[in-house]
Amino acid sequence: MRLITNRPEFYNDICEEIRLFIPRGEISLDSEQDGESTLSLLFSHNEDFTAEAVYEHEGKSCRYVHKTPARFENDVVEKRYAKRCMKTACFRALRQAYPDKLIPWGSLTGIRPTRLLRELTETEGRDAALRLMRDEFDVTEPKILLADEINRVQLPYLRSAGESDLGVYVGIPFCRTRCLYCSFASRLRTKKTDMAAYLRALHRDIELGSEMARSHRLSQRSFYVGGGTPTILTEDELGALLDKICSCYDTAGREFTVEAGRPDTITKEKLLIMKAHGVNRVSVNPQTMCDRTLKIVGRDHTSDDIIACFEMVKDVGFDSVNMDLIAGLPNESIDDFASTLNAVGKLDPDCLTVHTLAIKRASRLHEHMDEYELPSVDEVDRMVDMGLSAARGMGMSPYYMYRQKYMAGNLENVGYSKPGSVCVYNIDMMEDGMSILAHGAGAMTKRVFDGGGRIERVPNNKDIETYTAKIEETNAEREKLFNL
Repeated sequence: MRLITNRPEFYNDICEEIRLFIPRGEISLDSEQDGESTLSLLFSHNEDFTAEAVYEHEGKSCRYVHKTPARFENDVVEKRYAKRCMKTACFRALRQAYPDKLIPWGSLTGIRPTRLLRELTETEGRDAALRLMRDEFDVTEPKILLADEINRVQLPYLRSAGESDLGVYVGIPFCRTRCLYCSFASRLRTKKTDMAAYLRALHRDIELGSEMARSHRLSQRSFYVGGGTPTILTEDELGALLDKICSCYDTAGREFTVEAGRPDTITKEKLLIMKAHGVNRVSVNPQTMCDRTLKIVGRDHTSDDIIACFEMVKDVGFDSVNMDLIAGLPNESIDDFASTLNAVGKLDPDCLTVHTLAIKRASRLHEHMDEYELPSVDEVDRMVDMGLSAARGMGMSPYYMYRQKYMAGNLENVGYSKPGSVCVYNIDMMEDGMSILAHGAGAMTKRVFDGGGRIERVPNNKDIETYTAKIEETNAEREKLFNL
């Protein structure tokens, strides 16, 4: 596609709109280059902001002109509202051309629609905010109601976060096998893996971070050990890591989550070690309860292993146990997903997270798309709705949500929880409710200013060898961040 616009600084944002309708299209900003189709998107302003979109394809032309009141309070506001105006015009012109496309979140392409709705509610009032989501952003009524419900659940948690509160993340970027859909910068743990070197660096990272937190009088609100697969660690390694976290930070009485993840890495001894260190939330993530699919995606365990693992976790006695599922996995039917939900319902977890498959460019699935049969967008949409119904049937409510690029049907990931079992870290992380101090390769420290109005970040290097070599340098950058 050839894109013509007088606001080229919005190229990436316009491309995201186009890919809602044409996911794999190549989009050129070169006005001289020929293409199978052309989108002209021009912006002007006087008393109003006006965007005119004209989409030409296969001899047909679709046009939409969108106007909104001009906003010139400052450059940031002007840019935000100009971009929104152009995205809406683009979306509506393309919707004329592809009326059968299912686009439940309308022109929204950001990862946090709940945050947008919350900000609109704070400035415009709830009724006006809901109307804007429908009339300005073309979000469907079920998604508006979902975002509104999540916001109401989150509100007391976000209000309770203080300026000096901190979430602490510890990352273990290693797995037993690499899943077909995975795009994370994680490595396989083999006999040749120098895990000792990584853990030495991680322990030092935790020491430095905790010293900084104390010097700035930051209070830890939650802890989250994620991955990769944290339970890829041996019992001794896991025990030593939790010793380090508990000796450096004040973990007593805090929310403390370990993403145990895959049942083929979990032992009762590891669970007892977690329990002894005050871990009170654990995730067991089957993704699917269909053995055929587990093999396809590269997991070398069965649904029976998941059931046995879950029962072992419950026997040890954690406050909350979460399970993750993915809607839209290769070669899965609606009946397969229904069977998974039924099996999970019998286990009765405290929390359930239903993800929509996102086909990232760095995944093996993206490289071998032609080898797999993926459910249609309509089928994935039905699976997501089934997940919502199943969660409600287990006595759960949605409590956090986020979206990713390249998700099937432009849908969403939703976390559900029974009363009193929410993961506060997930809310704070996804909604920028408080600052996060992150340890481990590829982890991201972020400082939240003014209740989320401004965010600054310091990334840890994704390359494990570089991460281990630059612990002191990265910590110095974190120090500068928290001195701002």
